[in-house]
Amino acid sequence: MLAKIADVMESVRAKTPLVHCITNYVTINDCANILLCFGASPAMCEAVAEVEEFVPFASALYINIGTFSKEQEEAAIPASLKAAELKVPVVIDPVACGVISRRMQVTKKLLDLAGITIIKGNTGEIKALAGYGAKVRGVDSLEEGEDAVEACVNLAKKYNTVVAATGKTDIVTDGARTCLIYNGTPMLSQITGAGCMVGALAAAAAGSSADGWAAAAAGVAIMGLAGEMAARASGPYPGTFRVKLFDSLYTMTREDIMKGGRIECI
Repeated sequence: MLAKIADVMESVRAKTPLVHCITNYVTINDCANILLCFGASPAMCEAVAEVEEFVPFASALYINIGTFSKEQEEAAIPASLKAAELKVPVVIDPVACGVISRRMQVTKKLLDLAGITIIKGNTGEIKALAGYGAKVRGVDSLEEGEDAVEACVNLAKKYNTVVAATGKTDIVTDGARTCLIYNGTPMLSQITGAGCMVGALAAAAAGSSADGWAAAAAGVAIMGLAGEMAARASGPYPGTFRVKLFDSLYTMTREDIMKGGRIECI
């Protein structure tokens, strides 16, 4: 599995996929920069009048509903439909869908209308979307992971998609194949945008790989590993950590993944 993840990273760097993002205003710059560090090309195109025309140029579409304005909602639906028509992979991050009913409704509408390649959320969001009881606080998950694997598998099967749930232990499944990812650091919770950046990385990976499960696992694992590398270099300083996170991803090698990746397939 680690070799697959390293292959995905090298594919991104070789292909420079263009990732069309309709994303969170709080973290839009972080998503753009993490994509550049990964080897992808970001495009933050969300104008309703432009998205359908732009999607054909994209390798992947990333939709993050963290600050979901009416304009973004009106852009996300036609963009997703166009992506489905052209078989452009789509990654959705259903931020706070377990807290705000409108977000749950829009997420389910997108899942029903368009072919979503990857659903990436925290454990609480994924359990809420799957119809399980979930503890959430705003955009944060308070889940301990009970029933999380079952929820992820059932959600993946329901929508014929890949589900990636981030938490203390990350879960990635396509309903048939499931892996647990143990990379990460508490420092990732001390900066804004860590989850959004994972979604962006998964989209870049999906734009470079035909295997959505491997792509999602790569996005999640590489972010966790970059966080570990950054934490070792930064110490207990969130500002320094944020900078080192970008640097660690930019300089990550295949050897780093093979030595530092901690993944269990179940």
